[in-house]
Amino acid sequence: MKVEKMKKNELDEYCESLGIDIKKKKKSDLIEAIYEHERDIIDQAIESGNCLELLKEKIGSLADEYAGNLNSKIIARKEEMKGDDNSHYLIYRVLGISHEDGALIDEYQNTGRFLYKYAGSFLEEAATLCMFFSNSEGGKTLVENTIGTKPKTFEIDFLNGNDAVELKWRDATTDGDHITKEHTRVKAIKSHDYTPVRVMFYYPQRA
Repeated sequence: MKVEKMKKNELDEYCESLGIDIKKKKKSDLIEAIYEHERDIIDQAIESGNCLELLKEKIGSLADEYAGNLNSKIIARKEEMKGDDNSHYLIYRVLGISHEDGALIDEYQNTGRFLYKYAGSFLEEAATLCMFFSNSEGGKTLVENTIGTKPKTFEIDFLNGNDAVELKWRDATTDGDHITKEHTRVKAIKSHDYTPVRVMFYYPQRA
């Protein structure tokens, strides 16, 4: 669960479910309190020798959460597509694609976007969880963009000591703006005396 993306009321509810006091706490305070809570649980598991079992349990729960959300998205999109205007199938037929094949292509193209998004997010979050178990003092961090004005800050997926780790399940974007932003990101991180480290799990299939 990426608590940074949760709204304030969602954080309040989640913290209360964990037994964390939410009085007079801003969103940043709640996020820090959640991480401290997780650190305590992990440290206790390490001391008791149950670290691996807890990690497996958390990754299993994370997988169930992502699978459930992905399935809901796919079901909703398929239902939504039943009302789509399919007049463009005429062009498909001109190009030799049957109505049935055209419908399947559209369906997979729509649902495939969700699959890629959730697969990447799950892998990156699971990897972050593993790193958190190995270094419970590390975590997600924002650094100021000292090189340019946009964006104002850059996010470090996991600050592991002096290593600013960026987790990517695969890098499929190679346009000029993306490359320029990545170069600026690396320079900004270095300016804060951190060492940029990119962990990429899968290479793009084709350029």
